[in-house]
Amino acid sequence: MKEVFVNNETVKVLMERRSIRKYKNEQIKDDELEAIIEAARYTASGHDYQPVKVVVVQDKATRDKLSQINAKILGAAADPFYNAPTVLVVLADKTSSTYVEDGALVLGNLMNAAHAIGVDSCWINRARETFETEEGKALLKEWGIVGDYAGIGNCILGYREGEYPKAPARRGEFAVYVK
Repeated sequence: MKEVFVNNETVKVLMERRSIRKYKNEQIKDDELEAIIEAARYTASGHDYQPVKVVVVQDKATRDKLSQINAKILGAAADPFYNAPTVLVVLADKTSSTYVEDGALVLGNLMNAAHAIGVDSCWINRARETFETEEGKALLKEWGIVGDYAGIGNCILGYREGEYPKAPARRGEFAVYVK
């Protein structure tokens, strides 16, 4: 790749971001959170339908409840949110034909925006299963989420504890060029 592209800040963010799985017990700053959310608000969506909602969970009791539901689905006892203090629950309106793709793109943009400003992140699965449970449905109702929404994923945010991981080697052929 040409050096001009590797030195581009956006390209660097995309190439350097890593999933973090160990967090300090320290809440992220409000201005960082708002910047991450605002950047993700501009994510592309099918037909510009914008079917995604992001629920920002920083209340410890609610965060821990989400963790417990997620762990139960996973069949694990450990915290699947790795002690991260903020959980962004990404939901999407199932009436949109591209709701899964749109939600996944929002998750990617949340993580890349976080990395760009020095906040660590990781995509945590099982949001779909979480909000299919009675407990999950009760949380949606409590949060005022009305409609046919599906859980797409959880983006955990915080400050890592320990060294920043190095990128593993990329595997196999990635791109096939048809010119």
